[in-house]
Amino acid sequence: MATTSRVNLSDKIREALEDEIVSGKLYAGCRLDEQELMERFNVSRTPAREALQQLATAGLVDIVPRHGAVVATLSLTEYVAMLEMLTELEGLAARLSARRMPAALRKDLEASIRACEEAAAQDDPVAYERANRWFHETVYDGSLNEVLARQLRLMRLRMRHPQRSLFDRPNRVRNSMVEHRAIVQAILNGDEDGADRAMSMHISSGGNVYVDAVAKGASKKHAVPSA
Repeated sequence: MATTSRVNLSDKIREALEDEIVSGKLYAGCRLDEQELMERFNVSRTPAREALQQLATAGLVDIVPRHGAVVATLSLTEYVAMLEMLTELEGLAARLSARRMPAALRKDLEASIRACEEAAAQDDPVAYERANRWFHETVYDGSLNEVLARQLRLMRLRMRHPQRSLFDRPNRVRNSMVEHRAIVQAILNGDEDGADRAMSMHISSGGNVYVDAVAKGASKKHAVPSA
C-alpha cells in the first residue's frame, strides 16, 4: 500500500510539472529543486525525486550532476530530427483515424475545428493554440492506437515551445486553418491516403521555418527559443 501511495504522489507531481512546462510557466533551463518540490507538494524526498526521474525519462528534464534537474532545451538540429518523426507519426494517426474514428470522436473533431475557426476569426493565437491541441489530440484518440497516441503526446510535449510560437507568425493561423479543413474532410470521408497526406503536409509546413534556420546556420549551435 505504501509503495502504491508513493507512486501516486510521484505521478501527481509529474503531471503538475508537465502542465507547467506545457503552459510555459516552467521554461527551458529552469531549475527544479527537490527541496522546493517537497515543500510545495508536502511530500518526502522519494516521490519528488521519482517525479523528476520520470520527467527525465520522457526527455522533458535534464539531470545535471551537482546541479540537479533543469527543464530540457531542444537544439534546432534536435527539433528538426523530431519534426521528421512527428510528420510520419501524425500522418499515420490521421490515416488510422480515417479508418477507425468512432462517431463520438468525429463529433469532437468537428467541434475542435469550429474552435479553431473561432480563434482564427478573433486573431487570438493563444486560443488557437488550445484549439489546435484539441484538434490533434482528437486525431490521436481517433487512431485507436494507444501506443501511437502516447508517443505523439510525448513528442508534442518535448517540442512545445516552437509549436506555440509558430502561431504568432504572419499568416500561420490562416494557413493552418486551411490545412485543418483538408485533414478533417479526408478523415470524415474515410480517405486514408488523403488524411495521411494532408496531415503530413500540415506538420511539415508548420516546421519549415525551423528547417530553414538550420539550413542557414548548420555550422553554428542554436537553441530553440522559448515562446
